[in-house]
Amino acid sequence: MKAFYTIALLILSNIFMTFAWYGHLKFKEINWFNSLGLPMIILVSWGIALFEYTAQVPANKMGYVENGGPFNLWQLKVIQEVITLVIFTLFSVMFFKNETLRMNHLIGFLFLVLAVYFIFKK
Repeated sequence: MKAFYTIALLILSNIFMTFAWYGHLKFKEINWFNSLGLPMIILVSWGIALFEYTAQVPANKMGYVENGGPFNLWQLKVIQEVITLVIFTLFSVMFFKNETLRMNHLIGFLFLVLAVYFIFKK
């Protein structure tokens, strides 16, 4: 059950992270944000990132083997990276219609899946 909660929290964390890191690129489409300067955009992104940390820190704490979780540090990192790329891909395709998912991206993702396999292999 800890594995499920860890992964669920990492997914939630990465959704917030993606919006904090890349969501501001779409702010120009919202009239209210057009008048904000870079310092305010940074503060808005930090506000979003706060929610990322409220999910990410407990996920790693709960999931880490030395805290009774099922994953070692390497496994936590690789899980997080794969989740990040999946969330980023969905975000890019849904919100940035001018970005194209190409074959070289899919091949790169395949190598990441192989990385997961080798990190988890005993």
